[in-house]
Amino acid sequence: MKKEEIKKIVLAYSGGLDTSIIIPWLKENYNNPEIIAVSGNVGQADELEGLEEKALKTGASKLIVADLVDEMVDEVIIPSLKMGAKYETYLLGTAFARPVIGKKLAEIALAEGADAVCHGATGKGNDQVRFELAIKRFAPNMKIIAPWREWDIKSREEEIDYAEAHNVPLKISRETNYSKDKNLWHLSHEGLDLEDPANEPDLDKPGFLEMGVSPMKAPDKPAYVTIDFESGAPVAVDGEKMKASKIIEKLNEIGGANGIGIIDIVENRLVGMKDRGIYETPGGTILYFAHAQLEMLTVDKDTLHVKQKLAVDYADLIYNGKWYSPLQEALTSFANESNKYVTGSVKLKLYKGNIIPAGTTSPYSLYSENLVTFGESDYDQAQAAGFINLWGLPTKVQALREQGKL
Repeated sequence: MKKEEIKKIVLAYSGGLDTSIIIPWLKENYNNPEIIAVSGNVGQADELEGLEEKALKTGASKLIVADLVDEMVDEVIIPSLKMGAKYETYLLGTAFARPVIGKKLAEIALAEGADAVCHGATGKGNDQVRFELAIKRFAPNMKIIAPWREWDIKSREEEIDYAEAHNVPLKISRETNYSKDKNLWHLSHEGLDLEDPANEPDLDKPGFLEMGVSPMKAPDKPAYVTIDFESGAPVAVDGEKMKASKIIEKLNEIGGANGIGIIDIVENRLVGMKDRGIYETPGGTILYFAHAQLEMLTVDKDTLHVKQKLAVDYADLIYNGKWYSPLQEALTSFANESNKYVTGSVKLKLYKGNIIPAGTTSPYSLYSENLVTFGESDYDQAQAAGFINLWGLPTKVQALREQGKL
């Protein structure tokens, strides 16, 4: 489809630097098409304020805000929690949101009769893949426009120049021009001084951290929190039952106040380059830790070890944008089945960025104090000799062969 044939475009719109200038750029470079801005509400809270006014003033015909919080949490985050999926040490915050946003973009584009879908992801990053694979899954013939792969703008500084020249209002300045992505689960920080891994991040710089405080600024007194799980899914905090998205919200408050979940990593992007970022994931870090504590009690050794291996594949799948795939469905089934008995309560102590176990209970615990005690028990220690003889038989036979005594 030629540019002049594109009359209506659905734009993934966050109101950040990239998408703010994309509206006037599309108007200038695609023969003044209608732009329908779509913002996926994935829990970014105050970032949605004033978005409609801004979108309309910069040339969009309307703004559609799609509430995707519970879909992201229930359909993507909770299965990932059950699997224990981490990409390297990253808890997949941005990657969790992209599939549901991409799916909604495709659905709205089809419903609105759009000719194309546009996103603001760069040609260097992972999000372009995540958005576009989701769009291809639900609107396989839809044209996709990615301005960063087309325009002459080469940096965020030049984006700011473009915004100023086109009277596009921005919430950032050149000094606070970090590339950020926020949702209910996390907040990422990239760019500026963080591009050099030799630079220590100034976590206490005013306005840098948004979901909590640094461990240095956390209280001197520890905080306790108890999380209840049913079949691997969180169902209550400190005895108060609530849906999963509200649990994350609550744990964000508790964890953020105690400096929990701040990591500084250099990760391997899908496109082949390494990238340095600071991630805030207070509630998610607490949930992953608590879930792992409960699994220790309730999941048998073989299942747990296989699940830990599959967790790497599951995280890769999410990170690489293949959420809507047969493999995801199969692995999610395994995650659900392996968490059938992951039910119970986990108490944690939070102190200056640290999470310390403070007691775990489960009606399905496999832990037997009678068997493991150093005191008197029903376990017959003499039986271990026969087990070791059989277990070590291949080792003994190999040694005999080497000694010529077979």
